[in-house]
Amino acid sequence: MSTRFPGFPRQMPTFFKSLEKNNQREWFATHKEIYETHVRGPMIELVTLLNKQLEDFAPAHVAEEPAKLIYRLYRDIRFSKDKTPYKTHIGATFSHQTLSRHGGAGYYFEVSHRCVGIAGGVYMPGPEELQTIREAIAADPKRFLSLVEDRKNRKLLGSLQGERLTRLPKVWQSQAENPAAEYLKFKQYYWYAELPASLALTSRLPNVLTRYFQAMSEGLTWFNDALLAARRREEEHSRPKRPKPMW
Repeated sequence: MSTRFPGFPRQMPTFFKSLEKNNQREWFATHKEIYETHVRGPMIELVTLLNKQLEDFAPAHVAEEPAKLIYRLYRDIRFSKDKTPYKTHIGATFSHQTLSRHGGAGYYFEVSHRCVGIAGGVYMPGPEELQTIREAIAADPKRFLSLVEDRKNRKLLGSLQGERLTRLPKVWQSQAENPAAEYLKFKQYYWYAELPASLALTSRLPNVLTRYFQAMSEGLTWFNDALLAARRREEEHSRPKRPKPMW
């Protein structure tokens, strides 16, 4: 495996710029070879390299088959008013090995003609996962705040983002004075940063992505530890217990 990524070729942003103007199956069919050679091919190389680098600080996110971490270019248009068939970027998620792709905390990035997007966190938690995260925040606000409001990381990553409620849910109103009460309104928990699209064309890209991922790693570990601890408690609770001996 190569230990160096030279950057995406210039055909990558050109392809996405053209796709944005010609987002039709007929157009893509005649340009698919460009996508496979100059977009998906380099993306596989980059994801494979990042997957190897994750071994040093996020081994639970290392995948056996890195190419499967890349999202399909085809959009899910079943419930969307926008019926264009293709995304105008290519992205990949390094999810936790034993948690769901969006229910657990993972690392994400995308490249396009518009930007390099870098993200990390819990993007689509279900009701049980959201409840678990809120319980963990309420139980140890000091630790949680030390992670999400760390001055150094906040300068790099910005504030924690996500869709949120305007007020505390009723079941959490008793936590109104909790130092982390504002975060109990969140329905998603993630960091997201956009960098210039030109970065994708340089050999600096892997190191920049790794730098952002490392800054997020302690926070992502906190989220996943909370989710895994809740799973263990649930498994312990549901495990059949041996009856006491009668004599």
